Amino acid sequence: MTVNIPLKQVVDNSYDITIDSLPSLHFDTKVAVVTNSTISDLHLDYLLERVTAKELHVITLQDGEEYKNQESIDTIIESMFENRFNRKSLLIAFGGGVVGDMTGYAASIYQRGIDFIQIPTTLLSQVDSSVGGKTGMNNKYGKNLIGAFHQPKSVYIDSYFLSTLPPREFSAGFAEVLKMAVTFNKDFFEFLESADLSDKTVLQECIKKAVQTKADVVAQDEKEHGIRAALNYGHTFGHVIEKETKYKKYLHGEAVAIGMVMANETSIKLNLMNEKEALRIKSLLEKYNLPTSYEVSDSNSFYEAFFLDKKSSDSSLTFIIPIGIGDVSITDKVDKGTVMCVLNKFGDIK
Repeated sequence: MTVNIPLKQVVDNSYDITIDSLPSLHFDTKVAVVTNSTISDLHLDYLLERVTAKELHVITLQDGEEYKNQESIDTIIESMFENRFNRKSLLIAFGGGVVGDMTGYAASIYQRGIDFIQIPTTLLSQVDSSVGGKTGMNNKYGKNLIGAFHQPKSVYIDSYFLSTLPPREFSAGFAEVLKMAVTFNKDFFEFLESADLSDKTVLQECIKKAVQTKADVVAQDEKEHGIRAALNYGHTFGHVIEKETKYKKYLHGEAVAIGMVMANETSIKLNLMNEKEALRIKSLLEKYNLPTSYEVSDSNSFYEAFFLDKKSSDSSLTFIIPIGIGDVSITDKVDKGTVMCVLNKFGDIK
């Protein structure tokens, strides 16, 4: 006997990304702004001048990748229960990628899912992590291994917040901009080679191009069953680097920058990218003071850590390999010997 549950339906998760000064926002429900101590001190007043709600709360987390964990999720959830939030309540993610990912994840699991919006405050979160609905947290096995796809209701990108962003954080965000150009948009890459991002108008155009590139990819593959995985260029290697250094030595974008160089070396060995193209990418990373080298102390251990990557299976590893500049391959056909050769090359760095 078989009982069928017909659940074939199309759910419209569309939303707008507003790239402009933050407008006045009013919500006729309970709202909690989730932020961290750094952003609270710098920009919370600016936000609260523009947000009103039936009942407004602020949840302040500790700042840092090391706090992207279950304890922080519990802090958000428990505050919501204590203030009797319901399924019509709303969370506002107000911070960088760590705050955005955790807020979205908390929203996805609270009473089986409530709405949230993103107001990202770093370049990295504005061009990448706030767009596309990836949410989650880290655990002892790796980065973002626990999470859910949960799209925000809207995203508000205000470049005002970047005025207080430390140069190192800005550079880390640039790595995420560059990954989209390398994998999907050669014209965008060439724009970046000559762009002066200290010019606010040029920076605004850069953000727009990056967001549009990612939005186009997400629209094709919301749940990362195919082409969206290409946006993890640099991340497969980068996540291992972050874990090896306990999330303290490198910012996420810095680890991704090194990972991009490693992926490019792999591409060269597969004859998919030439040395000149790899040098153009490396030069652009170094223009923004991003690291491009890393000493792999144990190639075998580094390789085994790949198997905790979400894109990999029990017996094969999936790599994001650029094909020149502007195209990309998602493949599980890279043999171990090729990867080990790349890792051993980085192991020679002193």
